[in-house]
Amino acid sequence: MFGVVDIGNTFAKIGLFEGDELVEVSTGLEIEALDDFLSLKKVKKALISSVTKNQQELEAIFEQVTFDKLILTPSTTLPIEKDYETPETLGSDRVAAAVGANFLYPECNCLIIDMGTAIKYDYVSIENKYVPTDGEKRKGVFCGGIISPGMRIRFESLHTFTKRLPLVSADGIPHLIGKNTITCIQSGVVNGIIAEVNGMIENYSKLGKCQVILCGGDASFFESQIKKPNFARSFEIGLTENPPIDDTKIELIPNLVLIGLNRILIYNVEKLTTP
Repeated sequence: MFGVVDIGNTFAKIGLFEGDELVEVSTGLEIEALDDFLSLKKVKKALISSVTKNQQELEAIFEQVTFDKLILTPSTTLPIEKDYETPETLGSDRVAAAVGANFLYPECNCLIIDMGTAIKYDYVSIENKYVPTDGEKRKGVFCGGIISPGMRIRFESLHTFTKRLPLVSADGIPHLIGKNTITCIQSGVVNGIIAEVNGMIENYSKLGKCQVILCGGDASFFESQIKKPNFARSFEIGLTENPPIDDTKIELIPNLVLIGLNRILIYNVEKLTTP
């Protein structure tokens, strides 16, 4: 049993894998309880990732753990290449999502849209592959992307940086034309994001055929409004095979980051055990 841990400010999300199959997801665990939880699940090896804590902090937290651990850092060996000017500033969640996308769609360019606190658009290319020198198969390339404010940030910014606009939240998909201040704000934020996402998909599609993948906490809220949506297949528990390539589809894969973290762990374990 392998485990992957995605740590936030206070809580963590854990994925348990048997090979490539995601068999369990646990959320809301306190960081202090991770060792006991993973030991109880008989995890032999675990990959630790965090966008909020540095390597030294993670080493201190997991100093006394009973399992073999790997902490994801900018120098961790990956099954994809990075064509990025500042890899030391690249978030581990973006890296993991890119690895997961390339694993699920190894023969297709991918546009990942992670709709969380920030909306991140990341592009993974297979058309300009790096050719390894050690006999491995060719790798996909993380090319970079776009970072935009997420829905919560937009609502809070309008309230914080204007004198009289109230703090509101989304209440479903609003009508385009708001009839009062609250519904005007809701329309501006929600319909603005819808227009942005659909516009980005159209722009990225000009680079060539690609598979669009949605993930992140707000993805399900917006799914019905994304152009050419097809959310019939949602990869949660029981991932056993690669999904079919269809450049006209948008797939919702909520656990894409966990899938990518597991592939990074497997890749590094195999590197250590290969003569």
